[in-house]
Amino acid sequence: MCRHDAASTAICFDGLSVTLGGTTVLENITAQIPRGGCTCIVGPNGAGKTTLLMALLGRIPCEGEVRIGVRPDGSKVRIGYVPQMMAFDRGMPVTVLEFLSMGVQRRPLWVGISSSSRRHALELLNMVNAAHLASRRLGALSGGEFQRVMLALALQQQPDLLILDEPAAGVDFRGGQLFCELLENLRGQHGFTQVMVTHDLGLVTNHATHVILLNRRIVAEGSPATTLTPPNLMAAFGAHMGGAGIDQTPCCGCSGSNGEHHEEDGEVRNA
Repeated sequence: MCRHDAASTAICFDGLSVTLGGTTVLENITAQIPRGGCTCIVGPNGAGKTTLLMALLGRIPCEGEVRIGVRPDGSKVRIGYVPQMMAFDRGMPVTVLEFLSMGVQRRPLWVGISSSSRRHALELLNMVNAAHLASRRLGALSGGEFQRVMLALALQQQPDLLILDEPAAGVDFRGGQLFCELLENLRGQHGFTQVMVTHDLGLVTNHATHVILLNRRIVAEGSPATTLTPPNLMAAFGAHMGGAGIDQTPCCGCSGSNGEHHEEDGEVRNA
C-alpha cells in the first residue's frame, strides 16, 4: 500500500491496474510521486508509461486508486499537461499569440486579441524564452519551438502539478538540453511537482529527483542512483540493457533513431 504523507507526497498510485482491449497494460501499480520534485517514469516501449499518465489524468478507466494531494488551503491541485504529440491542421492561419489567447479571452479571435490576453500570452512566452515566436504561424514551428509553446500553454494554468509525455521527443540534442534546463529553472521558481515520461536515461540522471522504472509492473522506484542499476535495467529492458551503463545515453536526446514513440501491445499510443 502507498504511504501517503500529504506534506511530502503529491500522488499515490495504489494497486492500479489498466486493461485495454482485453490486454492488461498495467498491473498492480503501487508507487508514489514526491511533492516538489521531478519524477521520471522510465521503461521500454509498451511498458505502460503513457497509460499511467492517462490514468493519472482520469482519461481512461482503471482499477485501484490514484490519490492526488490537495493544495495547502484544501482545494484541488491545478494540473498542466504537455502531450508528446498534438494533431492539428498545420495550414491553419493561427499565430502563436492567437493560440495562447484562445482559452483566456471570451470574444472571438476574428475581432482581435484583447490587450489583457496579449499581455498574458507574452508573459507566458517570456517564461519559456519564446517571446520571439509570438507572431509566428503555429504550423511553421519546429518541434522544439512547438514544445515551448505547449509548455507555455500548460503554465497558463499556474499548475501545482506539471505532467509531460516525452518532452524531448523529436527535438535535437541541444534543443532537448535547453528544454530540460528550462523545466528545472521553472520548477525551482514556481515550486510545482514535475512528472515526466522519458526513454532518455541521461535526462533522468541529470534532472530527476525520483524515478519509477516500469514494465507493466513496478520494477523499481527511488532515486536515480538506486533505481537505474544494471539488474533493474535488465529486468525492465532485457539483457541488452543490463550492462549498458547509464552515462552512455546523451542527456535529453530523442529516444530511438528517429524520435518516434510507439507504445505497443494494447498500450495507449501517442504517435
